[in-house]
Amino acid sequence: MEQRAEGESIRVASEELSREFKTLIKTDDLNSLNHLQHLILGRLQDSNAVLSHFNEFSENCFAEVSGDLSRNTRLLKSMKSDLDYIFLKIRSMKSRILATYPDAFPDESTSEALDRRPDLERPQ
Repeated sequence: MEQRAEGESIRVASEELSREFKTLIKTDDLNSLNHLQHLILGRLQDSNAVLSHFNEFSENCFAEVSGDLSRNTRLLKSMKSDLDYIFLKIRSMKSRILATYPDAFPDESTSEALDRRPDLERPQ
């Protein structure tokens, strides 16, 4: 019984407070705010629809491209390992040639003048 009376007093106080607030704010202002909120809601719903459509489009595009992307990634990794193996063989052949013929390759100062290619191993 006590809880019911407390709940009733809270309800009465809430109604009184809401009546007081209604006297503070003009009805035209409330209607204007309500109209603006509906406009904003419409714009947000339109934006949400556009974003949902874009997400679906992106998902379809990714599904189309992902196979090619993974295949090309595997190909690049394979090519890199092949090139690493080739350069390893070239270095070993060069060291064997230098051991047999010490004058076969120019020294460091001359080789820098001849070889102007950038070193792709070092970040710039």
